[in-house]
Amino acid sequence: MTIRFLLDEHIDHVVRRELLRREPEINIKVIGETNTPARSTPDPELLLWCEKNAYTLVTNNRRTMPEHLKDHFQAGHQMPGILLLRPSITLGQLITELLAIWRANQPERFHNLLVYLPLSA
Repeated sequence: MTIRFLLDEHIDHVVRRELLRREPEINIKVIGETNTPARSTPDPELLLWCEKNAYTLVTNNRRTMPEHLKDHFQAGHQMPGILLLRPSITLGQLITELLAIWRANQPERFHNLLVYLPLSA
């Protein structure tokens, strides 16, 4: 199975647009689109949606997401992964890293993990 991304609604939509321009087959959605959680959905519900639909969450919510993920696991749930953006990441770095992750085609590498981007920081 190929990794699929769900972008937090606060991530610039140019990221999705540029990823699809470079790799039209990439499966990437943005919160608030059709068949995704609504904007402002509480974090615990986002995690449940990602688990059910096998999407890796890409978010800049460094303040509360780690704690919600811990609660998610304590409740016995799984997670395809969370890619948490460091404050220093640029749009170009984010696009490059998401493309590299998608091309590596190893979604199991992120299973049940919270990984900070950029990876090289």
